[in-house]
Amino acid sequence: LLSEYSSQKNIDILKVIKMVLIHDLVEIDAGDTFCYDEKGYEDKAEREQKAADRIFNILPPDQAEEIMGLWHEFENMETAEARFTACMDRLEPILLNYNTKGHTWQKPGVTSAKVYKRIAILEKNAPELWEFARQLIEDSIKKGYLKP
Repeated sequence: LLSEYSSQKNIDILKVIKMVLIHDLVEIDAGDTFCYDEKGYEDKAEREQKAADRIFNILPPDQAEEIMGLWHEFENMETAEARFTACMDRLEPILLNYNTKGHTWQKPGVTSAKVYKRIAILEKNAPELWEFARQLIEDSIKKGYLKP
């Protein structure tokens, strides 16, 4: 639905959908790390790689290779599709937090600076969505959902 907002035209939306789903499958198996949990990030890559190896290697080798490749492509953000997938991954928590009055933003240590840093990829890769997210963040600060 939001592909028209990608700064790169003609992205492969089916590939984006695959990457979003694959990314989430790995996080489900490995345990989703709260994006502002610095301690949790210390072993995140290792936990997720183990989960990816376990899940994807259930598949026939050709499918395992394709799925693993898409997962690595997303993680490395080297293609337009991977960067747009990352934009979607970063935008979703903004929408959720705004509509839950900053539910997870209320955790200790979460500030607007950290939120902006996390969504920086939108500015170049989906500028209109960046502006929309920026407006939600600024309104959240005014409403007290997010610390400045």
